[in-house]
Order: sequence, then C-alpha cells, then structure tokens
Amino acid sequence: MLQNSVEWRSTHKAPTDYKVAIGEMESIVSAVREGDAPQQVWLLEHPPIYTGGTGALAADLLDPERFPVFKTGRGGQYTYHGPGQLVAYVMLDLAKRGSDISKFINDLEQWIINTLLEFNIRGESRKGRIGNWVDRGKNCEGKNIEAKIAAIGVRVRRWVSYHGISINIHPDLEHFNGIIPCGVKEYGVTSLLDLGVNATFTEVETALRKNFETVFSNKTIDIE
Repeated sequence: MLQNSVEWRSTHKAPTDYKVAIGEMESIVSAVREGDAPQQVWLLEHPPIYTGGTGALAADLLDPERFPVFKTGRGGQYTYHGPGQLVAYVMLDLAKRGSDISKFINDLEQWIINTLLEFNIRGESRKGRIGNWVDRGKNCEGKNIEAKIAAIGVRVRRWVSYHGISINIHPDLEHFNGIIPCGVKEYGVTSLLDLGVNATFTEVETALRKNFETVFSNKTIDIE
C-alpha cells in the first residue's frame, strides 16, 4: 500500500443510512490515525434527512417533521442530504499535509470549483460563507442573485478529517425549504440540473476524481 495513498470508495448506487455512515466514518478515522488504514474518499447518497452541525440554530429548522433530523459533530449549520445529491466524505491525515485546517477548507472549495468547471459552471467561494455559490445575474430590481450549489461541513479529530462536501446534481430543491440552509436567508439553492446541466452521478464522480488529483496531489486506489 502506498504510504500517502487515498482510497476511493463509491456506494452512491444505493442510498446509505446517515447514522450508518457516521458510525463507519468514526471507525475509519480511528484506523487512519493509528496507521491501520489508508486515507479515504467515500462517495455516496443519503435518503432525505436534515443534519445540524455544531453551529446550527433552532430557528433555522423550519419544518422539523418533514424529514428525520440528525444533530452531528461536523462544523456548520443545517443542511439537507437526499436523492440527487452526491456526498463526498473526505478522511485525510492532515498531519501529513501541514496541519493547516484553513488550507484544507480552501482546498475543498477549489476542488468543487474545478469540478464544476468540467460542466461549464462557474462556482465561486464567498468570504464569510462556506460552500460554493453560483452567480445567477440580477433580478428585476437590479439585485444580484446567488444560489448555493455545494456545501462543505467537516470535522477534524487528532488531525484526521471527516465529513466533507456535497454537490447538488439533481435533488428536489423544494426539500431545502424545511431549513435555512447553512443559516443564509438571502440566497437560495441550485443544482446542475437547475442550471441546465443534465449530468449523471458517474460523470460528476469522474470529474471529482480528476480534480482531486489536481488539488490534493495524491495517488489513488479504487476499492469496493
């Protein structure tokens, strides 16, 4: 096994229960920290769920009866996971990468930006707003319209990261109405399909793998 290799695992063809995924990530993080497992990127899809990070505010959960709600240890506020959204859980040893959490977050944002460019979508980061945003022009009042296409929420334990990113490919955007996504009221959410790009999960996965190599400079290995 390569010392600094990253294994890729893809299970998005069948939705993975959120609690099951959290338990498995916890085990992987412990094994990576102890040197008993390689770093890993896990691509998956969840059944509909709202998750609240460590900064989640009760007022931002608008419809708690709509879908199951799970409080989680990742950073950030409320977000939605569900069909049509590709989640990438990123379990990397940051001690081997300069022990710099800010750089890691910036790299995740750049990874998303580079991936979206493969589909001719210009994703952008915003100061004070974690995630990735798309400029949709101005409304009839001349106000700039932005929408969030990808979210970032991570946790780091003993310099091993987990949780990660999510990209909206073709989810039901109405499902986001039960929360204030990431605590941002002024802007909405969008997806590749909403922007006119009819991409498949496989196509987005391919783009993620390609651009992971560019941003994180790792050798990767596929696993089942």
